[in-house]
Amino acid sequence: MLQVLSHRRYRHLFLAQAIALVGTGLTTVALALLAHDLAAGQAGTVLGTALAIKMVAYVGIAPLVGAYATRLPRRCLLVSLDLLRAAVVCMLPFVTEIWQIYVLIFLLNTCSAGFTPVFQATIPDIFEDEGQYTRALSLSRLAYDLENLLSPVAAAALLMVMDFDVLFLLNALAFLISAALVVSVTLPSPHPTEESPGVWQRVSHGMRIYLKTPRLRGLLALNMAVSAAGAMQIVNTVVVVRSVLGLGEREVALALASAGGGSMVVALLLPKVLERVPERPIMLLGGILMALSLYLGLLTPEFTGLLGLWLLLGAGASLVMTPTGRLLKLSCQPEDRPALFAAQFSLSHGCWLVAYPLAGWVGAEVGLIETFALLGTIALVSTALATRVWPSRDPVALEHDHAPMEHAHLHYHDDHHQA
Repeated sequence: MLQVLSHRRYRHLFLAQAIALVGTGLTTVALALLAHDLAAGQAGTVLGTALAIKMVAYVGIAPLVGAYATRLPRRCLLVSLDLLRAAVVCMLPFVTEIWQIYVLIFLLNTCSAGFTPVFQATIPDIFEDEGQYTRALSLSRLAYDLENLLSPVAAAALLMVMDFDVLFLLNALAFLISAALVVSVTLPSPHPTEESPGVWQRVSHGMRIYLKTPRLRGLLALNMAVSAAGAMQIVNTVVVVRSVLGLGEREVALALASAGGGSMVVALLLPKVLERVPERPIMLLGGILMALSLYLGLLTPEFTGLLGLWLLLGAGASLVMTPTGRLLKLSCQPEDRPALFAAQFSLSHGCWLVAYPLAGWVGAEVGLIETFALLGTIALVSTALATRVWPSRDPVALEHDHAPMEHAHLHYHDDHHQA
């Protein structure tokens, strides 16, 4: 897997991603503690609402960026968004009201909604070889898992010597380092696309490709399973550990790290498995593991048992998320990648937009046991739906038609689309 780091452009982009993710992980822990300080027993509701606002930004902004990403210089766009994220996160230590959390979270994640899909769509332009791209995807997934694992552990250590407000400033520093790493390399130019006759058609282009592809409809259902499981873990860990088990801040960080540990193990093992086993059974297994981990939460485990559940949950999520980029690359032409990656980003986070408020509000108003049951059922039903809509015999190429389109400019169709 580490062989792909010999490629300079990918190495710098990977380091930029990893450093920004570590900083973001520190902010995740600090935000949970900030919500607990400002709202005490309603911390789950505040955190669920804040994360729902984050998803609104993702769902609304990502398709717009995907529609116009081929017109913008990638390096300038990514660096500008990193600098804006650094400026916004510097304001979080000065928050004194709950509404201020909501405003800053929306601004921060508006920038992330532009950054992430463009970043993800750049990687397949660097690696045309399928094997190298799979290893790059697994390494990228490993970066997310290391963030989930190491950031809470680092936060637990840092909280012994500093207030949690300082973690926000460390995140700002991480975004600045990320921007510097992106500046240090030349990125591939976006593939030009034919002009669509209207803004809406440009914005919806990736969505239409996504929703007409059976394997991607299955992926969307599995995204719902991931969001149900992940929302329970992210939103209610602080409530379970501090309010139910009566433990401290470091135990919150360790519980969050447990999910990252399970995910990291899977990301390390999966590249070899994907050489012999297709994506579909692996990803469906991930959905089953996530549903199982949530149903086991009905047993109200102590802290050690909670760590085991979150480990299983993280492993299931990684089984779904690691092969996602392969499915997207397989399902489109190179010029459509920014739009399709933006569609995946937007639709998957639309699932989180549903799951985060459910995890926060149901947990606060009804109870944690009922929340485990509800989200476990959502994960199980979503996995069953994915099994139905994603054919077991999934051809690489699908027969399809293109509706005629009026063009007001000279254009050329590739060999596949001459007829």
